[in-house]
Amino acid sequence: MEAKVRQLSAEVARKIAAGEVIDRPNAIVRELLDNAVDSGATKISVEITGGGIEKIRVIDNGCGMSKEDLAACARPHATSKISSETDLLNLSTLGFRGEALASMAAVSRLEITSGTYRMNASVTEDHVITTVPPVTGTIVQTQALFENFPARRVFLKRSASEAALCRSTFEEKAIARPDIAFTFTSDGDEKLNLPAGQSLTQRFCQTLDFFEGEDLFYEIKSPSSCTDFSFSLVIGEPSVSRSNRKNIYIYVNGRRINEYSLMQAIEYGAQGYFPNGTHPVAALFVTMNPSHVDFNIHPAKREARFKDISSLHHEVSTATKNFFRQYTLKHIISQSQEEEDKGLELNYGQEEVMDTGASSVAAPDLVNTKMPGFSKGYSHGGYSQNYSQSMNHTSFGRGNFTGRSQYEKALTEEMEASINGRFAKPNYLPDQRLSSTAENSTGSDFHFVGMALGTFLIAEKNDVLYIIDQHAAHERILYNRIMEDAGQKQTLLVPYIVQTENAADDNYISALSEKLEQAGFTGKNLGNGKWEFSTVPIRWKGTEADLKKDLLDRRINPSDMINAAAASTACRTAVMDGDVLDSRTAAEIAEKALELPDPHCPHGRPVYTTITRKQLFALVKRI
Repeated sequence: MEAKVRQLSAEVARKIAAGEVIDRPNAIVRELLDNAVDSGATKISVEITGGGIEKIRVIDNGCGMSKEDLAACARPHATSKISSETDLLNLSTLGFRGEALASMAAVSRLEITSGTYRMNASVTEDHVITTVPPVTGTIVQTQALFENFPARRVFLKRSASEAALCRSTFEEKAIARPDIAFTFTSDGDEKLNLPAGQSLTQRFCQTLDFFEGEDLFYEIKSPSSCTDFSFSLVIGEPSVSRSNRKNIYIYVNGRRINEYSLMQAIEYGAQGYFPNGTHPVAALFVTMNPSHVDFNIHPAKREARFKDISSLHHEVSTATKNFFRQYTLKHIISQSQEEEDKGLELNYGQEEVMDTGASSVAAPDLVNTKMPGFSKGYSHGGYSQNYSQSMNHTSFGRGNFTGRSQYEKALTEEMEASINGRFAKPNYLPDQRLSSTAENSTGSDFHFVGMALGTFLIAEKNDVLYIIDQHAAHERILYNRIMEDAGQKQTLLVPYIVQTENAADDNYISALSEKLEQAGFTGKNLGNGKWEFSTVPIRWKGTEADLKKDLLDRRINPSDMINAAAASTACRTAVMDGDVLDSRTAAEIAEKALELPDPHCPHGRPVYTTITRKQLFALVKRI
């Protein structure tokens, strides 16, 4: 069937264009909130009726609008934010295109009141201006959404569902501006009242009303060395976790966007602290030069294009990782202090300065909070700590590797011997032979009780009963053993060639070259975007494509590749649930578990849990 090409009528074209901007009530809430924030308001109120289908009303105390502004504001592409296409390269406002109010007038009845004037616009009214009693700021109201556009109206959800979407949009706008007071009212009931002057942490937690307390969240600041951008990251401790990424919010210059790479940076930094596939709860607030980011690539401005996001990705990942390292350290020190106060003895190993990629300082820069010395306004950097292994393990690309070094073969055979059916004593466990009786050669108060349920080792020490996960404990012991040899290299028979896509990638690899070399990746720039890697760490397994993906796509820190390989190897080699150990090996694993500087497996699960004599007495009602 052939049809002639013809130009649509102005009315139809206007409705189609409006539908791209206003597809449901929450889109109106989004656009009006952007305008209210841009007006400089310090107080904004949103009221909806019937899920926003019947009415949406947004009131602000901002700069207001003149009679001339009201007469022009709902014309197609009328805006005060830009005047030429070059202004799009340096946007400092949330709204800028000028299509929002015109779209609302095309699909609803629009009313705007400011100063002593009111403007009405719709399909049947064209910027009718009347005089009204004076008001402060601006009041914008829409009614009867899609009443003249039934093809759109039939696809709206029920009022309750649309109301929920409106509230979600309101929340994401309010989170980024704790300096502004926001209220949200639905069908006459005030649902949310957020005062001005809150911290980012307070606003984030109160807005989303997490069931976890606000004291479980921390704010991480970007280092002063960052000149092209700054950021604050609000993140919950490991006990605050979710089964999906829906509670990871990314904001750039006050606008929430869908930016996978920055979400990925947070997850990389938190990896190893959120076990069993769980994800953190976090909100990242980035401020950068507007000329370095373009928001004009998505109808709802939910996506952005960056000139170079690699340095931001690296700093966010590093800051997150350093925070959780220090968090774990302070948790261990806190537990240690409690046990020392009770006359207990724990060995947390020799002090060693960790390589964080930032300058080291004599001690963690931590200030008061619920754990002694821990900061709710944490600024990441170097630090000294009392454990010798890194706890961050980032997943890496898998692939077949060229050959296997003699070192790797020997270590693998050594670990395999420890789980070969007899479960003979592996030579990387403590030299002291332990007995399964109350006495042992160390003279400590350690007593191995036995094995239970095919999974747990039971030990007693200083009136505390330890229930140890045999797999997690053995996994951590093996991981520590493997990491002692981190950084050793093996030569590739055929060098890997990594092809970069732009100068930013070349600069990123160049800046990372020293760390790459330390980790075992020897590379050189061949020019024309080609990098040749002749060696890789003996514990890293991956193809040429995996190396490129880890370096350029996933932006994994070189040391994290080693951590991931060590964690994976230890997990596969450690004793499993159901494996039966001889008493001596079981006792040695148990004692070594209680000496671990960090009592978590490489994937974040605790190695053991405890129950005290007092707790046991309480359980059996014994006084």
